[in-house]
Amino acid sequence: MTSVDMKHYSMLIGGSPVDTERRREIVDPSTGATVATVAHGDAGHVDAAVAAARAAFDAGVWRHRTPQERAAVMRRIVAAANEIADELVELEMSANGATVRQATGFHVGYALAHFAYFADLAETYAWQRPAPITTFPALGQAVVHREPIGVVGAIAPWNFPLLLTLWKVGPALAAGNSVVVKPDEHTPLSILEFARIAEANGLPPGVLNVVTGDGPEVGARLASHPDVGKIAFTGSTAVGREIMRLASGTVKEVTLELGGKGPSIVLDDADLDLAVDGVLYGCFVYSGQICESGTRALVPADLHDDFVERLVTRAATIVQGPTRDWDTDMGPVINARQQARILDHIRGAVDEGAEVALGGEALDEPGFWVTPTILTGVRNDMRIAREEVFGPVLAVIPYRDDDDAVRIANDSEYGLAASIWSSDNFRALELAARIDCGSVWINDAHQINCQVPFGGFKQSGVGRELGPDALDAYTEAKAVHLDLSGGRDSKPYDILLSHADE
Repeated sequence: MTSVDMKHYSMLIGGSPVDTERRREIVDPSTGATVATVAHGDAGHVDAAVAAARAAFDAGVWRHRTPQERAAVMRRIVAAANEIADELVELEMSANGATVRQATGFHVGYALAHFAYFADLAETYAWQRPAPITTFPALGQAVVHREPIGVVGAIAPWNFPLLLTLWKVGPALAAGNSVVVKPDEHTPLSILEFARIAEANGLPPGVLNVVTGDGPEVGARLASHPDVGKIAFTGSTAVGREIMRLASGTVKEVTLELGGKGPSIVLDDADLDLAVDGVLYGCFVYSGQICESGTRALVPADLHDDFVERLVTRAATIVQGPTRDWDTDMGPVINARQQARILDHIRGAVDEGAEVALGGEALDEPGFWVTPTILTGVRNDMRIAREEVFGPVLAVIPYRDDDDAVRIANDSEYGLAASIWSSDNFRALELAARIDCGSVWINDAHQINCQVPFGGFKQSGVGRELGPDALDAYTEAKAVHLDLSGGRDSKPYDILLSHADE
């Protein structure tokens, strides 16, 4: 693959490209080179996009179509996107530094497959649900309708720009909503391209809008806008709290998928070769820049030294190199600021008493690189074990027994995901029931299936994405009651009216 040609990207509002004099440069994290420029929107562009989305919703050009008709359009969009999948892969790599293997599978392949899943779900979802009424005050029939909310604001992160945007846009469109997307300012390219594909393949103008710009202006306006009925956000817990605060001003519905500090719990009966590979995969895939990464390895104290030696030996074989080389295992981190933040966390851990068993350095190469890092001597009260680093840093923490492992795992403000490594499925399942998080993987990691709800406990989020739960999250429930008692004489109206006459 060749690098993306220098190109300028406009926003998409109401079906038309919208440009600005201000432009933002998009930098390839693997080289530090500018690869594209993007329009730099502001709050006024958010207002225009929301107005276009609301007009499309009120006109019914999308929401009044049957679920089958919406599904058919969504499938056409997937087919067209698959035709240029290599271009979407290149756009993802050029903006966020994913390797070609990761961008092809996780970033684009999963994204389009998950969007197709929501098209299928539109046809099988229970849009009307009968609810017989057989008790006082009346014999009747109620039907619960699931109806679109209206205008949905989707605020996407930089780590999986297309995938995590389509986790929001997919169910929102399947339900008949209109959408305004605010991509992360570092990684808008694939989202802008997807939006153009969508309109070229049957999505009415104004149903999907993309406004590029900074979070404090564009994201904040979208979260607080009175005509936006729901905000879906993926990102840090700190920003999630602010999104919730802004949305509360108009009592918006929110879905928040936030930070994590996932424990990878290795039991004493685990297949250690499998567990070593699994723990490393859980932490280092995509340079540790995944919210549900297993960044705390909880290891039995009597296995600690052997397990660390195995981890270091195996991690030393991880290949960092050109992101477009299929032999590269791990790419850079997103930007210089994040690189500096990760290295600061490593230095802070050492200052608190941790030891660097492997890595802990920046590569002297163009771009923003951090070597795979393994820290030992970590206690769960250290900053490195409490805060989300969002980089290739694994903290190894010893534990005494299963109860101690559960205590350490749950001693966190986060509760997004965990993994358990054991040869005893029953023991692992019993342990899983005691872990306070939204996903627990046994002898696996990063196992996200579009049919299964994903989200976090505690400060890892609010609500769920994926699965049928996602359509619940992008619809309102309306109960319609029909009297079947046979007329006023047999209804309790006389009870009510008799009191009214007194």
